[in-house]
Amino acid sequence: KDIFKSKALENIKIAEIAYENNCFNASANRAYYAAFHAAIAAIYHIGIEPNIDHKVVQSIFSDNFFNRRKIIASQYKGYLKELQGKRNIADYREGVSKKVSKTQLSLAKELLEIILRIIE
Repeated sequence: KDIFKSKALENIKIAEIAYENNCFNASANRAYYAAFHAAIAAIYHIGIEPNIDHKVVQSIFSDNFFNRRKIIASQYKGYLKELQGKRNIADYREGVSKKVSKTQLSLAKELLEIILRIIE
């Protein structure tokens, strides 16, 4: 659904603004959600209406875009899980550094660009 594409684009924009303003935890959080919402949009694009649960979305996304259909190169397979892991550190633990936040933003942008090419 287009709503998830819009949310993904909004979240990546906010992740960039947060990063530029030294809000590294907020940036890491929004970067993950940009990728997560993009994954949901991709799942809808192939005709599946997922239960919006982090594990479920990651499983359906991985299964359909990497394992079965091989739509996305395998090097990106762990991105969503890695992004969530860093988001968890940003939100629930000690927080993330500027360097980790920058990597988080880069991974999310990369995955988002790939997904947008597929669904547009």
